[in-house]
Amino acid sequence: MADPTPPEEDTSPSPPRLLRLRCAVQHYEWGRRGEASLVARLSSAAADDDPDTARPYAELWMGTHPSAPSSLLAAAANDGGGLLRDWLSRNPAALGPAVAARWGGDLPFLFKVLSVAKALSIQAHPDKDLAEVLHALRPATYKDGNHKPEMAIAVTEFRVLCGFAGIQELKDVLRTVPEVEDLVGPEDAAKLLSVKEYHGVNEVKSCLRSAFTKLMTASKETVSEAITKLIFRLNAESKVRTLTEKENLVLSLEKQYPEDVGVLSAFFFNYIKLSPGEALYIGANEPHAYLSGECIECMATSDNVVRAGLTPKYRDVQTLCSMLTYKQVFPEILRGVPVQPYVRRYTPPFDEFEVDCCSLPPSELIVISPVPGPSVYLVMAGEGEIQVDSMSNGAKSKQGDVFFVPAYTEVKFSASGPECMQLYRAGVNSRFFS
Repeated sequence: MADPTPPEEDTSPSPPRLLRLRCAVQHYEWGRRGEASLVARLSSAAADDDPDTARPYAELWMGTHPSAPSSLLAAAANDGGGLLRDWLSRNPAALGPAVAARWGGDLPFLFKVLSVAKALSIQAHPDKDLAEVLHALRPATYKDGNHKPEMAIAVTEFRVLCGFAGIQELKDVLRTVPEVEDLVGPEDAAKLLSVKEYHGVNEVKSCLRSAFTKLMTASKETVSEAITKLIFRLNAESKVRTLTEKENLVLSLEKQYPEDVGVLSAFFFNYIKLSPGEALYIGANEPHAYLSGECIECMATSDNVVRAGLTPKYRDVQTLCSMLTYKQVFPEILRGVPVQPYVRRYTPPFDEFEVDCCSLPPSELIVISPVPGPSVYLVMAGEGEIQVDSMSNGAKSKQGDVFFVPAYTEVKFSASGPECMQLYRAGVNSRFFS
């Protein structure tokens, strides 16, 4: 009997272990313009061109979301380019088995840089169940059926409204801001003023929900009249006393969004200033608005936003007021935890993502051990070399470069320029694999 024919040797090229990405810029009106925008500087450095000085550069998207998907630079891919999402569908092993099993053939996270010149909308992101319902009902407005927990890491001072203020602060608002009290109405104002924390969480939430909904659903005419009175009063009082930070914020928001109910709603929220390197995370159904500054942002792969103020875009006030948790907790501020020399890790309580920040001094080398999920790297500043696995030669890397690195890949960075090389890595939360 003849020997069986030996199997043919697989001569197809193995998938590359390092992919350079071309990433999309979003030119939303609230973005910083031209060279003043970190997004513009990063995208123009990557493309070797100059930004348009008159155009806003708001967000740099690094990921696979169809609204602004990243593509492969032709030189980085064996098949000559195309979308990262399509490449992943052909190379699911790059995600690692655990990630592929949980989230299918796609990145579970979306990585961004934001350059904020003007306040973003008062908004919240729906949980998974609500996202699926909204997407089914209004797919043109709610682009996908996924939830969108997110985390922002300040690059410059970054100002945010996030979550409802404590009950005592809200009572002070009703006592000292008559324009808000008038819109809330005497009945709801009295309930909120008389409620005590020992009455129970649900009763406090019920009073807050009723008062906030009354404010947000007030007629355009009464809102406009209330804001006119508020601005006149604050400008007059500023001549005889020092205005509070929240009052000064409200004055600046009114200049950006005249006659907008979001100006008044700012009194209901925690006002937070993040210093560079500080971060906060925002769960589903929590109200927030980014106000100014620049940040690294990471989130679950989604573009679902329910808006209700400080925006010319579509407002879904009833949905927002009904979906909020009405928790009154000051957000946890993360400062990153050292995981090895030069690297700090920001770990939110969400499976989809974590972010590492690496600041590598000149002539130093760092080895990042293989992880069982995919990673996206951004070179924020400086220049150097990146090397993966056993590659003998590294690839040059400079400000603005973005790389996709598959699961189970060792990465080495070395800084070669005169300045510190700063990198950010987005990956699946390490706790997901433990």
